[in-house]
Amino acid sequence: MARRRRVAARLAPPSWLTEGLRPAPAPVPWAAAARASVALAAPLAVGTATGRTGYGALVSMGALSGVIGDTADAYRMRVFNIAVPQLFGALGVLLGALVYGSGWTAVAVLTAVALVSGMISSIGAVASVSGLLLLLNAVVGAGLPLPPPWWLPPALLLLGGLLVLALTLLAWPLRGGTPERSAVADTYRTVAAVLEATGTPGHDARRQALTRSLNHSYDLLLARRARRHGRSPTLVRLLAQLNAVIPVVEAVAAAQLRPSPQVPLPAAYPAAVRDLAAAIDHDRPGRAPPPALPAPTGPSTRALVDAIGHARSVVHETEPDPYGAEDRLGRPAALRVRARKAAHALLLSGASWRYGLRLALCIGLAQILVSVLAVPRSYWVALTVTFVMKPDFGSVFSRAVLRALGTAGGLLIAVPVLAAVPRGWWDVPVMAVLAALIPAMSAKGYAFQTAAITPVVLLLSDLLNHQGFHLVPPRLYDSLIGCAIALLAGYLFWPESWHTRIGERLADAVADSGSYVALAFTTAPGRDHPARARYRRRLYRDLSAVRSEFQRALTEPPPVGTRAEAWWPLVIAVERIVDTTTATRVRVEHGAPAPSPAEVRAVTRELAALADALRTGAPLPAAGADALSPDCALARLHHEVQAARAVAAPAG
Repeated sequence: MARRRRVAARLAPPSWLTEGLRPAPAPVPWAAAARASVALAAPLAVGTATGRTGYGALVSMGALSGVIGDTADAYRMRVFNIAVPQLFGALGVLLGALVYGSGWTAVAVLTAVALVSGMISSIGAVASVSGLLLLLNAVVGAGLPLPPPWWLPPALLLLGGLLVLALTLLAWPLRGGTPERSAVADTYRTVAAVLEATGTPGHDARRQALTRSLNHSYDLLLARRARRHGRSPTLVRLLAQLNAVIPVVEAVAAAQLRPSPQVPLPAAYPAAVRDLAAAIDHDRPGRAPPPALPAPTGPSTRALVDAIGHARSVVHETEPDPYGAEDRLGRPAALRVRARKAAHALLLSGASWRYGLRLALCIGLAQILVSVLAVPRSYWVALTVTFVMKPDFGSVFSRAVLRALGTAGGLLIAVPVLAAVPRGWWDVPVMAVLAALIPAMSAKGYAFQTAAITPVVLLLSDLLNHQGFHLVPPRLYDSLIGCAIALLAGYLFWPESWHTRIGERLADAVADSGSYVALAFTTAPGRDHPARARYRRRLYRDLSAVRSEFQRALTEPPPVGTRAEAWWPLVIAVERIVDTTTATRVRVEHGAPAPSPAEVRAVTRELAALADALRTGAPLPAAGADALSPDCALARLHHEVQAARAVAAPAG
């Protein structure tokens, strides 16, 4: 029996592969599925009715790009996320159509477009999607005979994107502020869930969910304020409410330092926070009866009662102070400052040039290959390379494998569609069903998204080329060739593919933790000092990025994935240092003894030594003679620092 288990373990697929094939537990986005169904099927219906099925297919292609790019929650961000990439996509198809059938000129132009596409992807999320559509549509324009005149294909693609945008914004007049309000209310509910988990094994997982929720809420509100600059009363109220939950978050951390941290908190605390979430969700300012909270028994519970009371006063305040909401977060940078940073990231960043050159090399090789060899539907090779090489979609290696598997799964759907469904009006209901699967499957993972998009692309291509079932085998071959090019030229040949950035990011986080300790215990007492609050939010966001890098590294094959696992205990240890710093500061503000400057210097010195050791790989120096006593004010924090140092030695 033991031998059978060992044999089964050896034959089992690796964890980095099974992780990508395991569907994510995400709900079905019914509204997005309905929009995709209408946006992709309606143009085909109009094209079929007018005898212009090719025009309808091009409009549906533009709508497909809009459906893939519609990932934001707030309506203002959705306008930006859909409209800007569509403009780049129109430019791409124009450039590609100009070099259609021109041989080596097309190779040179597509390689240059790939370089630009890769470089602009480093600016941000919207730029990344814009670069993707720029290159994808350039490849399509250079590989497919598109209808004249030259301006018609870009116009039809833009029309498809505008259709998705119009369907998306139908509810804006009625639900303009709903996404932002729902995000803030969800953050309050997440805080309540963390309060319920205090003293239980599930506390760490819920605290990580709280970090993600805070990041999401601040991203939505700050993106909106960057365009409105705080003039909207609704935005001012939501910012004030989100800021007011930060002292509650700090008090939650302080609750972990109670004399009996394993004892759960009374249910009245999370119930009071959930009541505030309901008030935000239903936009109910004004007077409300105070919650019946237990009497505080120490600095931690005293901080929690005060923080909930402060949040309650802000949530039910009819007209919050607009200057308070602005000062807590800092004003958004001016447009020229943001433009200068984007230009710096584009032109002077080593990462931008490295990724641009990697993508250009892969696209150039793909185009040279299909120019030399007679590969049917050869533009699909470059399309596959583009999708696989996206830097913010995860591991290149696992994505190549998952795309090959997803394409094979999509072909199982496409074969009966192309073989049995007659072209004409039957294309409309078939496209409506296939399009609805794209948002539903995209939420499950990359392989599932590929499986959903493949039959849609095949059907649209057939409407342009009329090749039917003969499209299926070349699609699989081209995808396998593209995956192989991405693996060889975009992954295996680059040394940076064989190590992760977890160590250097953790070193930066440890150094910032030392600065946070110094800031936390050298500022004057006060509720949520703005500089300290902003520094803590940045630090938690950086730690969230470390977690994302860790999750990406786990999907890499050995030895990268195996090495990444060794960093996990240290990631947890650094998060505990930040939590304990926040908790100790809150307890000091509510009556606990304050640390001396010598204690603060001792802790920051040890954190600086740990950061240097993580960067250089040198052995950690022994603790100095000024090691803290077990009963000092920073004893718990010092204990967490020592735990991180103990973990770092074997991890290094």
